[in-house]
Amino acid sequence: MTRLYLIAGEPSGDRLGAALMAGLHDLDPSIEIAGIGGPAMTAKGLHSLFPMEVLSVMGLTEVLPRLPDLFRRRDQAVEAIAALAPDALVTIDSPDFCLRVASRARAARPDLRTIHYVAPSVWAWREGRAAKMARSIDHVLALLPFEPAYMEAAGMTCDFVGHPVVAEPQANEAEIAAFRAEVGEWIALVLPGSRRGEVARLAPIFGEALEQLPPGTRVVVPTVPHLEATVRDLTQTWPGNPLIVTDAAAKRAAFGAATAALAASGTVSLELAASSTPMVIAYDMSWLSWQVISRMMKIDTVTLVNLIAGEMAVPEYLGPACRAGPVGAAFARLMTVPSERERQSAALSLTMDRLGRGGEAPGLRAARSVLAQLPK
Repeated sequence: MTRLYLIAGEPSGDRLGAALMAGLHDLDPSIEIAGIGGPAMTAKGLHSLFPMEVLSVMGLTEVLPRLPDLFRRRDQAVEAIAALAPDALVTIDSPDFCLRVASRARAARPDLRTIHYVAPSVWAWREGRAAKMARSIDHVLALLPFEPAYMEAAGMTCDFVGHPVVAEPQANEAEIAAFRAEVGEWIALVLPGSRRGEVARLAPIFGEALEQLPPGTRVVVPTVPHLEATVRDLTQTWPGNPLIVTDAAAKRAAFGAATAALAASGTVSLELAASSTPMVIAYDMSWLSWQVISRMMKIDTVTLVNLIAGEMAVPEYLGPACRAGPVGAAFARLMTVPSERERQSAALSLTMDRLGRGGEAPGLRAARSVLAQLPK
């Protein structure tokens, strides 16, 4: 019987892990899976060693007081791996925790096969991370089509398995029509981020930028439930009578019904591409953060659609360029000029095709890649 140990440390990794587990069970119903995960992996039958939430800590000031407990959890995971003696260890994202576990588990058992799901973005910055990872990882499952070359150059094998966004459900025509009938035909989708800090920083800039939109535009702001009150408070003076949306089905309908979107930088650009929604990307940060990050960046765009499509199809305004005037002008142009939206459509479609749309589900592709790495 094949035995695997899976570790996910945050919600995005939990979703990847659940899709991977589903694929593994499809390919090998007798497979035994143990490890650490959240509600999505638990729903697939995982009995988590401890609650995944104890690992979901971000920021230096938040991490430091938790270090003794995180070290204890790391050692607990290493002991559990040794006790199970799995055919392979699969760590999923959360490199700060996962790669430390992999390193210690490999030190205790040098023949342990190690696989990491989600390649580090060495194509953007800190390229040395790949070489460091190669000390404890044999094989990588990549979400983006251009990542395997970077991993292989560092000494690991790597398979592109597709991005999970291609498997996410999209609103159908009836749901889109119903949303437009209720909200309006001219919809500006606005996404100021998924973290409280970035929403607080971007909301005033986005709100002022929206003043350049034509009268009659309805502003829709999808967000996560725990940020609803914050978003509602920060958008109450925005034009366009903002509608705050948290329900998953309503969010899908809003993405499909929108004329165009103004969004913070991040993977949301791929979610918008999946719904064929043209976009403007904008992101601001502290002066010091911008000085550091801009000097470390190896690429001239951070928008994943641009990187995957290989062209600057989506306008982006980062750091000092993230100001209400130019952002608002670009968004107003996208909302009101059909040719501007059509210009993006080919890049959005190409992006989704290159991410694996229409092919085997990413979770199943990842499962095939994992099983192919196991000792014969």
